[in-house]
Formats: sequence, C-alpha cells, structure tokens
Amino acid sequence: MSVSRDDFSIAFRSALLQRGASQKFSILSLIILALIIFFLDVYGFQVVKTTRSIVNDLVYRVTYLASTPTRLFPSINEGIAGHFNLKKENEELRQVIEKYKALDLNLEYISNENKNLKKVLDTEDVEKVSNKILAKVLVDRNSPFLKSIIINKGSKEGIIKGMPVTQNRYLVGRIVETNYLSSRVLLLNDLNSRIPVTFDEKSTQAILTGGGTREPTLSYLPEGYQFEEDITVFASGKDGIFTAGTPIGKTTDYGAVKLFVDPNQLSFVTVNLIKPSKEVF
Repeated sequence: MSVSRDDFSIAFRSALLQRGASQKFSILSLIILALIIFFLDVYGFQVVKTTRSIVNDLVYRVTYLASTPTRLFPSINEGIAGHFNLKKENEELRQVIEKYKALDLNLEYISNENKNLKKVLDTEDVEKVSNKILAKVLVDRNSPFLKSIIINKGSKEGIIKGMPVTQNRYLVGRIVETNYLSSRVLLLNDLNSRIPVTFDEKSTQAILTGGGTREPTLSYLPEGYQFEEDITVFASGKDGIFTAGTPIGKTTDYGAVKLFVDPNQLSFVTVNLIKPSKEVF
C-alpha cells in the first residue's frame, strides 16, 4: 500500500519537473526568436519590412473597427437630439399656423359682416334718414311656434313698442318689447303676428297670419277669392302701426305668402322710428 503511494508521488513530481522544463524551453525559444527578428529588422531585411507592414495594416484595421462605435455614438446622439428638436419646432409652427388660421377666420367673419352692413346701409340709406336706426341681431329666439329676435337698440335710441322693423326696405316684424339697451322684435311668421295687407290690381284687403313653422297665410279674404301666384303683398297701414306700401312678399297658389326676407337669416335690421298712431300692447 505504501509502495503504491510512493510511486504516485514520484510520478507526480516527475510530471511537474517535465512541465517546468517545457515552460523554460518555450521562454527561451521566444527570446531567441525575438533576437533574430530584432537583428533582421536592424539590418533591413525585406521580409521583416513586409511582415511588419502587414501586421501594422492589420492592427490599424482592427483599431478602426474597434473605434467605430465611439465615432458613431456622437452622430447617433446628435441625430436623436436633432429629431426631438425638429419635432418641437414642428409643434411650435403648428400652433402658430393654428393661431393664424383662427385670426384669418375671424377676419373673414368681420369682413362678411361689414359687407352685409354696407349692403344694408346702401339699401336703406340709414345715414341719410334721421327717422331710421340700424340694429344688430343679438339673439334669435327660434322656437317651433314663437319667432322673435333681440336687437342691440332700445329706448335709449328712442325705440318704442309698435315701431316697424325692416331689412332692405322689406317688412320683417315690429317691436313688442323695449329695454334701455335692447328690444324684442316679433317676426311676421310668429303665430301671434297679425298684419293687415293689400295686394293685386283690385287692392284686395286681407290679414297676414303667422304660421310658425309654415309660411304666413292670407285670411279674411273676399268670398270665393281665387289665389294667384307671384303677386306682391304690401302692408296696408290700416292698423296704424305699419307704413302703407311696405313690401312683404309674394303670394302662392295655396294662399300662403313667401316672404322677401328669410326670418332665420337676419343679421342686421332697420327700426323705423315712426311713432304708431295707436297704442300697442
């Protein structure tokens, strides 16, 4: 048993000694090879120059490839930063464009309103007539049966109940309520509207009654009256409120009147400052 153990120890030490000798031989070989290369390089042998050139090129290529990430990262960072900066600039430009769009739309609205106002002024000659006043529609109380509007002129400008309201010299209604700075206008198509009118060559008299959602109709006509189309209907003035001869609309063949002014499209109206000859309630 002890003999086997001694044999193993001897074999192990022998292997170590052999390994150490091999290492020493390897180091010596490398030293000798280095000295040979050194002397060859000193004396300028072409083989050494060529080998060194190849090794240098290989080292340079490997170095270039190894440094590629460090050169690319700054460019990538700059690209990402530029992308976010461009996105921010685009957002700011979009906000500026939206702002100018809103201003442009506002300008278009004001321009259209001024054109409409100019048209009313040219038609009504409001500036030349002292008994007329131009008013803007503030609120359109458009319900299925009650048709009225609120205007921005009131008793401060001398408006009272019963005064007729026109647009482009066509009758649209009358004042039924006044405040200091505003008034309410009852339109011709309101169910509560009743206006004495006259029309055709015979000066036929009738009452124009508001129809709510429908066109105003003619009632209290002579017995057996036959309706004709496209006959102009005027206010007769017999109620002491409306000026006689104010045009209202055209007749239809079924007894209705198509108004010259669409009550749903009123922006500006003219109040005729004519005091009614009878008190209006």
